[in-house]
Amino acid sequence: MDKKSKKLLLKIQKNEMTEYHIYLKLSKIIKDEKNKNILQKIAEAEKAHGNYWQNITKVKVKPNIFKVYLRLFLAKIFGITFVLKLMEKREGTGSKLYEDISVEFSEAKNISKEEAEHEKELISMLDEEKLKYVGSIVLGLNDALVELTGALAGFTLALGQTKTISLAGLITGISAAFSMAASDYLSSKAEGDPKATKSAFYTGTAYIITVILLILPFLFIKEKFLCLGITLLIVILIILFFNYYLSIAKDLDFKHRFFEMAFISLGVATFSFFIGWFLKVVLNVDV
Repeated sequence: MDKKSKKLLLKIQKNEMTEYHIYLKLSKIIKDEKNKNILQKIAEAEKAHGNYWQNITKVKVKPNIFKVYLRLFLAKIFGITFVLKLMEKREGTGSKLYEDISVEFSEAKNISKEEAEHEKELISMLDEEKLKYVGSIVLGLNDALVELTGALAGFTLALGQTKTISLAGLITGISAAFSMAASDYLSSKAEGDPKATKSAFYTGTAYIITVILLILPFLFIKEKFLCLGITLLIVILIILFFNYYLSIAKDLDFKHRFFEMAFISLGVATFSFFIGWFLKVVLNVDV
């Protein structure tokens, strides 16, 4: 075996052992026994492949501890399914590393294919609460982005000081959040959903968090048009982040969803801005 091939094998081996520790640690923080067993199975498979390559390289490698704890941190915030699918897409063993080494080690391609299929099958079996309520989160997030972005744009032109705009925005946003949560609860309850309360909670929470993020500039900056500009930037970032999350966790199309949400939110904001200007001129109100 030449130096280049050994270097590639050691890299693959390190990746396998790193993923073994990631899956193992994830299995320890999860409460659901079914999901725990699935993660432990994946961990053992990773360990077996790491040991296979170790028998060839005759070198014992240490895992990438930074990557292990980074994935653990991300799992606690965004959920285990998101992290596992991110690993599957970016760092899975069916990566370019296996393609490069398969010329010399033909079994590498088979290991890569089998492991990728096995991991995908096991990941699809995971049952995570956060993903069950994605629909409720989308409902709260979408409504908050569209309604409050439009309201703040209208308030910016119709009202004078940023404190007045933030007050009006908070009253509008918080009231709408409770209204949306109540509507979601009643709708879910009418459909016989036993988890209507949780659904309403996720909807209302997503709405309120979005409200707070959009109003923050108006609480700290005095120039109202600058505040509106920053708010619109926050809108784009929220849409970007959330759709990226969905594209990974739920295997949805990122571009289509991103541009659709951005177009609707910014379109409503632009329309509301001119409505605010029109009403201010017609009613001759200066607050």
